[in-house]
Amino acid sequence: MDHKRYFFEKFGVTERLLERCLGEALSAGGDYADLYFESVASTSLGLDESIAKSASQGVSAGCGIRVVSGERTGYAYTDDLSADRLLRAARTAALIASGPARQPIQGFTETSSPSLYPAPAAELDTDLSAKLDLIMRADRAARRYDQRVTQVRTSYADELRRILIAASDGTFASDTQPLARMSIFVLAKNGDRTARGSSGGGGRVEIGYFTGAKGPEFFATEAARTAVLQLSAVPAPAGEMEVVLGPGWPGVLLHEAVGHGLEADFNRKKTSAFAGLIGRPVASPKVTVVDNGRMALRRGSLNVDDEGSSTQETVLIEGGVLKGYLSDKLSARLMGIPSTGNGRRESYQQIPMPRMTNTYMLAGEDSPEDILRSVKRGLYAVNFGGGQVDITSGKFVFSASEAYLIEDGKVTAPVRDATLIGNGPEALKHVSMVGNDLALDEGIGTCGKDGQSVPVGVGMPTVKLDRMTVGGTGRSSTRILTLAR
Repeated sequence: MDHKRYFFEKFGVTERLLERCLGEALSAGGDYADLYFESVASTSLGLDESIAKSASQGVSAGCGIRVVSGERTGYAYTDDLSADRLLRAARTAALIASGPARQPIQGFTETSSPSLYPAPAAELDTDLSAKLDLIMRADRAARRYDQRVTQVRTSYADELRRILIAASDGTFASDTQPLARMSIFVLAKNGDRTARGSSGGGGRVEIGYFTGAKGPEFFATEAARTAVLQLSAVPAPAGEMEVVLGPGWPGVLLHEAVGHGLEADFNRKKTSAFAGLIGRPVASPKVTVVDNGRMALRRGSLNVDDEGSSTQETVLIEGGVLKGYLSDKLSARLMGIPSTGNGRRESYQQIPMPRMTNTYMLAGEDSPEDILRSVKRGLYAVNFGGGQVDITSGKFVFSASEAYLIEDGKVTAPVRDATLIGNGPEALKHVSMVGNDLALDEGIGTCGKDGQSVPVGVGMPTVKLDRMTVGGTGRSSTRILTLAR
């Protein structure tokens, strides 16, 4: 599909204008310049206490212009896509990052890309009734689940993002990116005890996705089940013990403990616990971790990244050995490593940086049943609410939203307030069994870094760690990055 025609036809952008803007951007010198055009149409609906409390629709458009000179970056953006404003923004970025003179390339080479998700020819359906019906169905399903459900909040949000990237290295790429997500939050109460549950799903999909097996009733029932389960949960044990992580969303452990530390900018600056460890063991030989931006319909997938590079599957850890980092163009050039197509940004108002897409551990050969049977006394963590990591030390902490005791190889009582604490480069060295049941999350993850949020995916099979600290609280003292549901 010729995605670039949208900007050409609606905003009057031409290849000649792109070349003029790049020329202005490099008029004060510099190594590289790029233009990032973006147009986003979005919808958001919220239901609380069975009443529609919020509804919004919006359209935004703009362009960010970046100039790179050595390690210095000049950046300017405009929400006016007229030629005069674009050229003015280009001159502003040029002045910020002025450096040794270089002439921009004349002419572009269009990036070829797959088609990983539907690309509607028109804007997203502006009729709110079908979307409102989805969250009302979720509300009713959660309340039907159990009389102890006392509060339900549901929401639906979608967007259609169109992008166009042109750069002085000849890059010319465009894409049309759908994204949709449904979320359900449930509060259950029994006497003086209250408990929370949440669920949701989505991806690079349209509203029709939620009319299938993973519809509003599915997610609402899951949220209500989790909340009601917590009403009978016992306090989590504390101390060092064996821990089994369930498949799917518990891959947040990889995201926090490993993924952020393998983003190239942290390693270029030597602030990551994984800096300088390429080719060295950083995990159990049973552990292989990849980042894959080319998975159809997945929330973290992209046909091209926000620098116009093709996304790819990147092996980060193979057989326990660190193989590489996730890079954008800047880090790749400064570190002398290949770009992996992981340059991402929240919007045209921000510069790109290395970010994860869909990050997960590959399946092993153990059955989940054998893994659980092997544990004498431990914790089975099935679901998590999110987590944090200190990039410099590698220390992470995240809380389990659904967890159980394992006693003599059997899953017994549910527990509440379980917190897992560890160190990324050390935790995965204690992986002794890896299940054959790889699963990815339902498509609701949002990752924060340096004030920017982007959609991501996580996943893993059932995994046993022979040693991990359970219980307590943790607070990182330096840079914090968060993955939220």
